[in-house]
Amino acid sequence: MGRYVLTNCYVFDGLGNLFKGSVVVDDGKIVDVGSVGSVEVPKDAEVIDLGGMYLLPGLIDAHLHLVGMRTGDFVKEPLLTPYETFVARVVKDLEELIYSGFTTVGDAGSLIAVKVKQAVNEGTIVGPRIVAAGLTLSPTFGHGDTHYLPIEYVDFRTTRKLTPLASLICDGVDECRKAARYALREDADFIKIMATGGVLSQKDRPEYRQFTLEEIKAIVDEARAAGRFVHAHAQGTEGIKNAILGGVKVIAHAIYIDEECSALAKDLDVVVVPTLSIVDRILAIGSKIGIPEWGLKKAEEANKAHISNIRKAYKSGVKIATGTDFCGGPLRMGDNALEIKLLVEKIGMEPKEALIAATRVAAEAVGLKDKVGTIEKGKIADLIAVSGNPLSNLDILMSKDNIKLVIKEGKIIKKLF
Repeated sequence: MGRYVLTNCYVFDGLGNLFKGSVVVDDGKIVDVGSVGSVEVPKDAEVIDLGGMYLLPGLIDAHLHLVGMRTGDFVKEPLLTPYETFVARVVKDLEELIYSGFTTVGDAGSLIAVKVKQAVNEGTIVGPRIVAAGLTLSPTFGHGDTHYLPIEYVDFRTTRKLTPLASLICDGVDECRKAARYALREDADFIKIMATGGVLSQKDRPEYRQFTLEEIKAIVDEARAAGRFVHAHAQGTEGIKNAILGGVKVIAHAIYIDEECSALAKDLDVVVVPTLSIVDRILAIGSKIGIPEWGLKKAEEANKAHISNIRKAYKSGVKIATGTDFCGGPLRMGDNALEIKLLVEKIGMEPKEALIAATRVAAEAVGLKDKVGTIEKGKIADLIAVSGNPLSNLDILMSKDNIKLVIKEGKIIKKLF
């Protein structure tokens, strides 16, 4: 892995600071960082001159799905496509992610992700660090219950069929505890639950409360006992409130978050991942890529309220992290920096704040705030260098051609200079 120094660059450290300086990397860790003249270059270190590029922490998408979809038809494609084809597609999607500057992703539900992360960790395939939930937990008639299939075909424990969007169906406190333990048995890094209905589930709605407070508390307790956390799909107000009060640490989507929920999120140090990108893409191209009519209708109904409510939550001081909810194909891995842009364009963040949401706060959302997300001494060396200043033009991050250098755990994955 070696020792080297990245110099002649503008460092955005993920804490809000921008300065011209240098970063020293040794054995996969950042061992020194500072402004020009303040960093001592070790005599045996390789010097990498970045020629005035901007150096950032590796970007993080805290909510996506590595399932290898290639259309928006969530009904036919999972039923008709071989599982092995989905896996092969995920391998390519992982390449797109890391070459686009994403060094860590939080997979919020995919049996593929929780298994393929081993191949990434051992270096067999190239990709970002994967923090994965694996099998999601859903009540009967929940967002994770594939409503158009017989119930015995949905739960992974009964069908045993390898599908990219497998779930565990559980009702009542005891079943929820057992399902949480099963998800952990299948190597989950965190537990993903369905606290409300959703847009892309056929028979329910975002406003519907699903798991009860008591069920959520049981799942959170099992996660805590195993040193993990819970990440909730939560769109309706009642479900968001239940999730936060139940001890959930990450709230995804939060379409109908209100003032009370925002206050609770702040008090209990919860991170909200709005996933603006998925709705933006559904509204723009959904009818062309096979999104069902019921999904298009619900997306249109929710969009205005979603933007308004997330804007209010942001202004009230709620922690917000980036996550796209992308799943591949037309919802393309590699375009994930769209979420950073939308936080600025729709929510009103400053570019600096949006970049912090994509680095420091997103690292917290995937449970790695002490390891990645900022350029500080002692952190893992996940770094990217870009040609141009993303603080003045976030479009720079939308093209992987502008991502000139990608470093993951001190190893140079991509170098275009």
